[in-house]
Parts: sequence; C-alpha cells; structure tokens
Amino acid sequence: FGPSKAAAELEASKSFSKDFLHECGIPTAKYRTFTDAAEAIKYVESLDENDRQVVKASGLAAGKGVLLPTSKQETIEAVKEIMSDKAFGDAGDVCVIESFLTGPEASCFALCDGKTAVLMPAAQDHKRALDNDQGLNTGGMGAYAPAPCVTPDLQKQIEAMCKKTVEKMAERGTPYVGLLYAGMMLTPDGPYVLEFNCRFGDPETQVVLPLLETDLYEVMTACCTGKLDSVDVRFKEGVSAATVVCAAKGYPEKYPKGMEIKGLDETKAIEGVKVYHAGTKLDDNLVTRCTGGRVLAVTGLGSDLKSALKTAYKGVNALSFVDADGNSLMHSRTDIGKKALEKKLRIGVLGSTRGTALLPVMEACASGALDAEIVAVVSNKADAPILEKGKSLGPTIVSKFVSAKGLSRSEHDAECTAALVGAGVDYVLCVGYMRILSPSFCKFWAGRCINVHPSLLPKHAGGMDLEVHQAVLDAKEGETGCTIHEVTDQVDGGPIVLQKKVAVSKDDTAESLKAKVQPLEGAAFVEAIQSYIKGKVISYADAGVSIDAGNDLVEMIKPFCKATRRAGCDADLGGFGGLFDLAAAGYDAKETVLIGATDGVGTKLRIAQTTKKHSTVGIDLVAMCVNDLIVAGGEPLFFLDYFATGHLEVEEAAEVVKGIAEGCRQAGCGLIGGETAEMPSMYAPGDYDLAGFSVGAVPKDRILPQGIGAGDVLLGLTSSGIHSNGFSLVRKLIEKEGLSYGSPCPWDYSIETIGDSLLTPTKIYVKACLPLIKKGIVKGMAHITGGGLLENLPRTLPKGIGAEIVDHPSLPSVFAWMKNVSGLDDNEMLRTFNCGIGMILVVDKANAAEAKKMLLEGGEEQVYEMGTLVNGSGVKMMNSLS
Repeated sequence: FGPSKAAAELEASKSFSKDFLHECGIPTAKYRTFTDAAEAIKYVESLDENDRQVVKASGLAAGKGVLLPTSKQETIEAVKEIMSDKAFGDAGDVCVIESFLTGPEASCFALCDGKTAVLMPAAQDHKRALDNDQGLNTGGMGAYAPAPCVTPDLQKQIEAMCKKTVEKMAERGTPYVGLLYAGMMLTPDGPYVLEFNCRFGDPETQVVLPLLETDLYEVMTACCTGKLDSVDVRFKEGVSAATVVCAAKGYPEKYPKGMEIKGLDETKAIEGVKVYHAGTKLDDNLVTRCTGGRVLAVTGLGSDLKSALKTAYKGVNALSFVDADGNSLMHSRTDIGKKALEKKLRIGVLGSTRGTALLPVMEACASGALDAEIVAVVSNKADAPILEKGKSLGPTIVSKFVSAKGLSRSEHDAECTAALVGAGVDYVLCVGYMRILSPSFCKFWAGRCINVHPSLLPKHAGGMDLEVHQAVLDAKEGETGCTIHEVTDQVDGGPIVLQKKVAVSKDDTAESLKAKVQPLEGAAFVEAIQSYIKGKVISYADAGVSIDAGNDLVEMIKPFCKATRRAGCDADLGGFGGLFDLAAAGYDAKETVLIGATDGVGTKLRIAQTTKKHSTVGIDLVAMCVNDLIVAGGEPLFFLDYFATGHLEVEEAAEVVKGIAEGCRQAGCGLIGGETAEMPSMYAPGDYDLAGFSVGAVPKDRILPQGIGAGDVLLGLTSSGIHSNGFSLVRKLIEKEGLSYGSPCPWDYSIETIGDSLLTPTKIYVKACLPLIKKGIVKGMAHITGGGLLENLPRTLPKGIGAEIVDHPSLPSVFAWMKNVSGLDDNEMLRTFNCGIGMILVVDKANAAEAKKMLLEGGEEQVYEMGTLVNGSGVKMMNSLS
C-alpha cells in the first residue's frame, strides 16, 4: 500500500506536480519553475509589488520547504535562502514560485488503487504553536473532521480532481496506489490544489481514520489489488472527530525531555477518547516519559464537532507532563476548531423574479451586519434575474435553474433541496418564489425556511403581488405592510416571525402601496435572519425529528407484530430488546446452531416510493432474509427491521411494517423488534431505506449443504416475478422504452400497470421447504438472487461437482420482455435475473418423487426437475430459455 517511486514524484518534486496539474487541467496556483537563482530573482522583480508569491523548494524538505514572504523584497530573500544558501539542501536545486492563494485550507485524503479514488471526509488542521494562530509553524497542534467548510458539492469536486489525478497518472504508465493527500485551498474561484503528499498526514489522520466505518485492511487490500470499486467504502454518519496535540513546553523551539506523563489511564478511560503516542518511551521502571516535542495526540469523537472537541479536551485536561521538580511542562492549544464552530450561517435562496428584496440581505452579509453568507440561489425559471444576483456573488456560489418540466411538485422540490444541501445551506429564503412548495419540502426545511408576504398576515393570505394590495384598499384598511413567516404546507399559514407596517393613505393605489411595502421586505428579511442567528431553544423537533410521530408509529404497528406470535416469543414491542426462548421453540441449545441473515430490498424501493404503494416491500425484505436462512437448513425464528427516512410519515411507515409482519407470518417467524431512524438531511424528501435481520436455528447434524454428489437431482421452484434483484437494470429499461410505472403493463395485460407488476412481492419458500429439511431429504439449496442461477447454484456445491440443466422452463412473460428490450443473451439473463426459478433444491435421485409430492402439498403449484449434478464444475445449460 503506497505509490511507486515514479508515482511518488507527486510529492517528491513540486515542479513535477505543478507541471502535472497544469497539463491535466486541474486547478492550481499560477507558477514558474527555476533552476537558476538569478533568473528566479529577475522574475520576482518583474512582478507587481502587490502580487504576493509563495516560494517552495521543489524537493523533499521534511515539510519545511515552503516560505510565505509578504513583500517583493522578502520574496527575493526567500529565493536566495532556498537556491543560494541551500537552506534545504538539494531540495532547493529547483525552486517553484507560485501565486499566493486566499481562502480556507483543507486536508483531503483519497484512497487510490491505480485506477480510481475515493475521497475521505475532509479535515482541517492548526499549524501554529499558539492560540489564535499565533507563534511559529509546527508539525500540527490539532485537527478536526469532517471540515464544515467542505460542503457536499466541494467534496464531489475535490474527489473528481483526485480521480482525475489517478487516471492521468495511470495514462503516464505510473499508476498511483495508496493514499493521496491533497492539500486544498478553497478559493473564491473554487478549490485549488496547493500540493500533494503521498502519505497520511499528522495530525489529520487521527481524526479521519476514526470516521472510517469499512474495515481499513479491506480497503487497503482493495487498493493494492486494483479493486477499490468493488468495496463499499463507508464513513460513520453523524460523527465528528477532533484531536488536540499535547507538546512539551517550548516546542517548536528548544524544549525539555524526560518528563513523566501522568493521567494516561484516566484519559484512556474516558468514553470516545483515543490517545496516540509520538514522542514517548517507557523507562526501566515502566513509567511513560516524554522524548519529543509533539508528545501525544488526544482524539475525541462526538455526534458533532462541538461534542467531539469537548471530549478531546476532557482527555487533554486529565494529562500532565511533570518534571523532577514537580513542574508541569505540557503545552496545548485551547482553540482547536474554534473558527469552525463560529462559522457563518449559510443561506440558500429560492426565487422566480428579480429578487429585489434580496439586495439588503446581500449588503448586510457583505458589510458584516449579518454573520451569514449567501451560498446558493435556485430558481424555477432559467431567465430569472435573481440568478444573476447569485452569480454576482462569485463563481463558487451555486446559481442554478431547476426545471420543473415533467416533474411532480415533490420531485421538483427534491431537486431544489439536493442543490441547497449540496451547497451546505442552513437556512432558506423564498424571495419572490412563484411556486407552492410541497409538503415534503416544507417538512425537510421545517423551521429553517422563511417567506415574505406583502400583507399583514393572516389577512389576505393566498394572494399575490398587486392582487393583495388591491384587497387592502377594497377592505379600506388603515395600515398594511409585509410579513415574514415560516414556510409550512399551509400556504401563508406558517408561524409569523415578524411584521413591518406602513400607513395606507386615501390616495393610494395598488401600485403605490406596492411601492411603499416592497422596500420593507429586504429589511424584514435581514431582521428575521438576525433573530434566527441569535438563537432559540432548539428541540429535537426543530432538528426535524418527531418523537411523537415515532411513538404513534409504535402504537399503530403493535397489532401487526402481535399477529406474528410463535412459540418462543410474544412479538411485543416497546422494550429495549426482543426476547426469544429457544427451548420453547423445541430446540436443545447444546445441539443447536443459530444462523443469522441480513439483507435489504435495493432499488425496488424507488418504485414503491414513486408509485406510493408501500404494502409489499416489507414482504420482500423478510423474503430476502428468511430464504437465505433455509438454504442453510435453518428454521426462521425471529425477525427485526430497520426503517430509515429523512422525515417520518407515520401512515407510510406503518404500511411498510404491516408488509413486514405479513412476510413474517408467511415465514412463521416472530417480528420481535425494529428501529425507526428519522434522519433529516440524510435522505431526500419522500425517500426511505429498509434493512432486515433474521435469526434461525438448525440442529448441528442437519446443517446444509451435506452429502451432495454426482447423480443428485435438481428441483426448481418457481419465482413470483423479478423478486428483489436486478431492479437497477429494470428501471433503466423502463426509462429506455419511454414508459413509466403508471403505464399499462406490456408483458401482462391482466395487471393494470407496470408498477403493480414490478411490486409483486418476493416469494417466501419457508413453509414449502421446511418439512423436507426436517425430514432430512434435502441435501442442499440455492436461493436464486443477485447473480442468478449461474452464480448462486455453485455456491452450494462441493468442489469437483457441477450441474447440468436440461429442463429450465421457458421465460415467464416479464423476463421475456426484459430479454427482448435489453438484448441480453441467455447467459447474461441467467446471471442477472432469477428467470422464473427462485429456489433450487438438491435431493437424492431416490427421494426426488417424494420431495416433489411434499413440495406440492406444501403449496408449490409446480416443481421442475431441472437436471442433475455431475463430476466437474460450474453450471452447463443444455436447453435454451426460449
């Protein structure tokens, strides 16, 4: 794990990396490279006095070869120091002079396998020795991640730059494998690469790696073998990390050594704290002592940056470096992450018109009157002048037209939300936005979205523009004004934040009233934003999570769960865990093996969400788990589910759980618990995801597969349809044919719509197969899921045994349609879909007739004798699917 010498030139030679970035079109500072000091000085002298530069030794200089002069004369002296005085030795033979960039810096780690890259959460570090970024530069006094300044959009941009770097290095014949550390400057023109390092950085690594959820060894192995795209590299959600470096007093200048480090055991005992050692040693008496300048790094984890910093400093405060005279000689900064915690409110704007009321907000942000910044302007009209106002704020501001053509209101609003979230928006202003927002949008941004209405609400709610002002005149009102209110799904009915008033004169017209009221709107927005920044008591509901909705859901689904009772459990909800009595279910614990299975429903959920038909996906969830359990010979005992969404819709969730309970009833297992996770900002409005977990039991002597050999017979059980695999392709084919889920079903006219057909639930094979398993006439089973028959059947066969399929049934109509539209051949169909066979049983030839009879009695409508097992390997198809 790590780059070759040729690939490591990205760090070893700054001149190489700058030339490489320039050639690849990856943003970096304007630069010149010199090998002659006189030429370099002549170049500096030609620059404008205010054109600040950075001077770098091109080679490796132990992280110290970068000088930051502040004037032209200092720049000349820096060139001399590097090139003439050889302050950094041979590293200064080549000198790079580049333009000084401004903006926050971020440390971005990318895992690379020579072909692609995966960006880890961005970090920011503190280099200066003292608080408020004072004192000398150090190797790093602290860091935190994820860095709030790197928004989701910036994260994508930086990852694309890292991927391009890896791709271009591969094209040069020097593939980059390992960790690519991109030092980024977030300039007003977008992210720029300052430099590359070919290694993890300290202290950023101490905050980035704790956020990695996927096993590090698995990821590094994938990098080494060029298979990074096959690994689901995941990072912990809702977790931040902060590290504080504990240094010897005096560092980075002369500092003492040999002090005893006290408090290590107390620090290690603090939950969420990890202590990393750098300059330490154990003496002969096993006392830990200081041997370096930067001695320890104390990392704390928390649900956000504030709590992570609190945890880290709790660990630091328990430590001390004590010399022989009892003096405390430990130094650490007390302001790690302070600026990140004090970040400005990030404002997003929705507008359809000129956006005149936005101008006072822009001016207040620019002057500092508002501790806020506008980061995104989104419109439903391509030519809306408000978009130009967004562009005038700078190239990094998201200024985006989102077309509503062909989209429902909620779908369009979901696109708008994606743009706002990508820009890191905290608070939304509706400034002349001429669309009614969907309930899903309102719930996602609840308490964080305001609108201005040109009247004193609740009067004249629902009206617009001159219509409202005329209504004021018709009602002979003595005053009017504007109202800032929170946006809810009740048009103009959200909580009022503030109002500004103006008198109505007898000579006013609708036009003159508009001229009086409109100037108030911008000032009202500014006041409302100031009020929001000053803060209020924040509840869980303000964060978008409804405790009451969660409780309502539990009460609603209790009867469904009760209906799944079985021996061993009562399927009651409300406790901290679900209980199961193995003995009550008829199992001897000493002779029993437990089996676990987990799965999801995949992108089939997208069809349920689009069609708003949620009653069957719960059956799919159970089926995908329990069908895997019986393949090992297990009887499903109990099931637990995980339902995650951005905003909990109780009726919708209850419909899903009702389906889960039905699946458990079909499988004969108890639904003994679950988790409903409401996570605002993690899911787009209307989206949810499911995961299921099932546990079964099997006597030790009945674990499958066993005793499989040549001559055994393969029995195939029909599927109910596509089941729950292959839906990414299915959805693509539907789109390719210009169809929707509401279109008439082209492969089965007895079914009303395509969506209805595709949502046919996955068949559960437990009750049909379990009697055969308990009787001992099944040698093995294969659940035909992702990878189809060709990939799944060999998983149950021993080495040296293959299968010959001589009688695969012809394709059911849904698969025949998919085959025709996709152009896939038989082999690819069998590797992608179940093709009408959802489960295969392996039985002795002598037991085949009895097995068929029992399966038919168990509810199977048809059982196919598909072929036999032979000496060899793999699956050979002896007949076509047509």
